[in-house]
Amino acid sequence: MVFYGFTLLLDLLPVLGYVSGGMTFLKPLNREEEQKCIEAHLKGDVEAKNKLIEHNMRLIAHIAKKYVSNQREMDDLISIGTIGLIKAVNTYDPDSGKPLGTYAARCIENEILMSIRLEKKRRGEVPMEEAVGADKHGNQVLLMELLGTPKDLVEERAQLSIDAKRLYEVVEHVLTKRERAIVLLRYGLYNGRCYTQKEIAKVMGISRSYVSRIEKKALSKLLRAME
Repeated sequence: MVFYGFTLLLDLLPVLGYVSGGMTFLKPLNREEEQKCIEAHLKGDVEAKNKLIEHNMRLIAHIAKKYVSNQREMDDLISIGTIGLIKAVNTYDPDSGKPLGTYAARCIENEILMSIRLEKKRRGEVPMEEAVGADKHGNQVLLMELLGTPKDLVEERAQLSIDAKRLYEVVEHVLTKRERAIVLLRYGLYNGRCYTQKEIAKVMGISRSYVSRIEKKALSKLLRAME
């Protein structure tokens, strides 16, 4: 589980500007551009994969809006949704007949909903009838209506990559103790749970904005070290 978290963080690094805020989302690719990127990605082109992720970040923001609340901030939802998007791009099968955007939207929503469900489970509240958002008409959307069946959920990649192991070493040697702690907690590398910036701030006795600044700095250092 820990090394799987590192593989996800590895995929997140190229889009850290979006995840940590401060960048304008790119426009979606047209059908021809997307098809070329998908074909290249399936052949192992990392740049093509990153392009597919970057040009679908706007989709995450669109989906995340309806889940923002006093307990769930946009930055955290973007981070969680990005993990769902990465899983979607990594597992997308063009032969399925579904457009990438449709498949990615479901993966993003599932990732956010699973996070909400875990959050409620930790509080001992997991009613499937719980309203977790609203549709475009303002009607309540229930968890049971959106949460996919197990076969709909994106399967986790089983194999550990060499780059993930290298990233683990970089985290240990490049980051300060505080930076390392925040990255481990934020991306589920400590116990499999992704902590929000607000939760980390409370644990460490600092402000949420300070946690955000440290996180951005740490991710930038990791990106430079990996490059």
